[in-house]
Amino acid sequence: MAASPDSASLMQPLGAMPQTTRAAIRGVLADIDDTITTHGRLSPAAYSALARLHSARLLVIPITGRPAGWCDHIARMWPVDAVVGENGAFYMHHDATRGRLVRRFVADDATRLRDRARLADIGARILAAVPGSALASDQHYRESDLAIDFCEDVAPLPRAAVDRIVALMEAEGMTAKVSSIHVNGWFGRYDKLSMTRRLLAEVFGIDLDAERTHFVFAGDSPNDAPMFAFFPNSVGVANILGFADRIATLPAYVTQAEAGAGFVELADFLLHAGR
Repeated sequence: MAASPDSASLMQPLGAMPQTTRAAIRGVLADIDDTITTHGRLSPAAYSALARLHSARLLVIPITGRPAGWCDHIARMWPVDAVVGENGAFYMHHDATRGRLVRRFVADDATRLRDRARLADIGARILAAVPGSALASDQHYRESDLAIDFCEDVAPLPRAAVDRIVALMEAEGMTAKVSSIHVNGWFGRYDKLSMTRRLLAEVFGIDLDAERTHFVFAGDSPNDAPMFAFFPNSVGVANILGFADRIATLPAYVTQAEAGAGFVELADFLLHAGR
């Protein structure tokens, strides 16, 4: 069930987070699209915010629906410690000691290869059934999911069309989640939270269930709901208000600014916590 519009008023301004809470934060997890980025662009200020958080020795981990091809680059090139991609299908971590990229998928190579053929067939049928929709431009770089574009590189579709895409995916036995730009569908019951938990345990030796109060998660859309529900210090950038009636659990706090500027606001807030 989605949150009611009135429930948006339960989100507190970011400045209401207690000083003792923000001073104890050891990691920042954040969605990418319309959370770190703004209208599809990574601003110098947002990239600098990532770098400043990383330089302050906070764990910095994007948690995104974007594809494996993007995440390979992000893990290698961005000032981050790791990345979770395709809504929890995998994590990637660049091991500087060994000089190589570590990739951990939910499904094995053979399963992903088999599923991609099914996803291609389902995608073709969805495009025929929902006029104006398109395969996401990054679909060719995906390992595990199907991304249908409803407003990134196509004219924005009405909510009824987005709901139709979700229904068609679910009718095929897929898990379907709505981001700010795509409907993502995949086979399996993993999500952003399950892979984040695995990443932190396997790479960083962190029991996330025991340490959740020491992490912030920032996001903006319905596919972030499991993260908002799990992290008591979750933060929505201000554009989350446009999805408030479709998010099962809203974050505890909300920034004043939208998208990348909201992420910069969060970074500044944490970095001025007396570290």
